Amino acid sequence: MTFEDYEQKESVVIVYTGEGKGKTSAGIGLMARALGNRWNVAFIQFIKHWGVGEHVFVRDIQALFEDSLYFYKGGKGFYKAGELSEQHITEAQHKQAALETYTEALRCASGGEYDVVICDEINNALHDGLLTDKQFEDLFKKRAPGTSLCVTGRNFPDKFLKYADIATDMTKIKHHFDNKFLANKGIDF
Repeated sequence: MTFEDYEQKESVVIVYTGEGKGKTSAGIGLMARALGNRWNVAFIQFIKHWGVGEHVFVRDIQALFEDSLYFYKGGKGFYKAGELSEQHITEAQHKQAALETYTEALRCASGGEYDVVICDEINNALHDGLLTDKQFEDLFKKRAPGTSLCVTGRNFPDKFLKYADIATDMTKIKHHFDNKFLANKGIDF
């Protein structure tokens, strides 16, 4: 076979999921590649409302890419994650934040303004019941024809694999958290 035997899709759906590290990092890498090709990118982040390295990075490069990069930080932190959860945030507040973030993601994915829309940690929001299956499916079905969509986070449901063109499962082999070590700034967040 030669390259002439292949076609190129106008846009794709990419999934980064699994228990291992690297899902958000892969999304950031995709963002860098798309911006490097002078594409318009929307990076929509569910869950991570606290200060993480990618927030500083995106803030700093936004000036360089001007209108080509849109960043939306939503969510209220870990939901039902024991000691990692923010205890003062109610279930209703978590759901409202997820809905607002989802609404922004759907707007970006369906509007045709962006070449790539990255929904970081949206899989977690679905798994935790903060979003419905219908909302999640609508994100795939209603995206603009020329807009590629990337969804990240643990627990991507197999029933939605039919929408994916590329799916990567980040497999954890070993992580120091399992030995009761906290995440390292600059490495884990």
